[in-house]
Amino acid sequence: MAVQECRERGTAATVACGTAARELGLRPREFELAVQLGHVRTVTVAFGGRPRVARVAREEIERLRSGAGFPESLRNRLWAVGTAEAAQLMGVSPARFARLARAGCFAPVRFYVNRYRAVVWHYLAADLVEFADANPGLLAGRTDPALRMELEERDDQRARSWRARRLGQLTVLTADPWERAAAVAAVLAPDQLVDAVPDPYERAYLNLLRPDLAGIRTDSAAAREAIERVTTAVDADEIGRHRERLTRALATARAARPAPKPEGHVQEPRPAAAPATEPGAEQRPEPDPEEGREEQAAAAPEEPAGLRGWLRRLRRIA
Repeated sequence: MAVQECRERGTAATVACGTAARELGLRPREFELAVQLGHVRTVTVAFGGRPRVARVAREEIERLRSGAGFPESLRNRLWAVGTAEAAQLMGVSPARFARLARAGCFAPVRFYVNRYRAVVWHYLAADLVEFADANPGLLAGRTDPALRMELEERDDQRARSWRARRLGQLTVLTADPWERAAAVAAVLAPDQLVDAVPDPYERAYLNLLRPDLAGIRTDSAAAREAIERVTTAVDADEIGRHRERLTRALATARAARPAPKPEGHVQEPRPAAAPATEPGAEQRPEPDPEEGREEQAAAAPEEPAGLRGWLRRLRRIA
């Protein structure tokens, strides 16, 4: 009875995200962005035997509503603009703005895929104003030829800078070490994740906690492919950095608690070390580690029996 009363009291002290958005005068996408940027803090609540859901505390709504200049001050911090409006805001041509954006001078804050299957980027107006104030030489007059060539020769950094920004948001919004590790794992391709996390139960737990990086729902296969290209690391140096970051995050998570495993699970014994080769014995060449790697990546390793059903039960409990 006490547990039920506690749950009811906690629920009464919070409101659903849709209600919070209306009370704060924010449209759904503005509210989503406010949560991602940390301007609106949410809490997770479980009640009625249902999975944990994100809600907003009443005191958080009152804190925001009592702020100076509300609601304009809050909405100004969430003002996101596309290329044309961004160029106008900075007082530059769309071509110059696109060159600066592709070079990674500022990170996009969100994106969507239009009906032509092209990725459309949005930027925080506050970020653009800050960049313009700090770099007036890049906005007016002729760009130095050497700098212009450097900017034009850089690979398009928009997706990479968006991923870095999104991971920063997710790691700040959670204190759970496994959720932090899952955020880093979310930008790795499946074959990279298999290689980085050999334990299938740890991998299943990371996938269970995997955040929705883009938050975009679509029935179009082409749009899903475009979203995947944005959310997945592709450059070797970026993949390497994320794998190093995942290794550190996993070490912290394992120290906090092990990944859950089904009841009765028995840890497989580590393979015994190979005996030393006696003198004169025939020595066979070691297999090339690169041989067959593509085939291994194409066919994911078979998971233990019952892992999918166990994962479904674990998702209901979480």
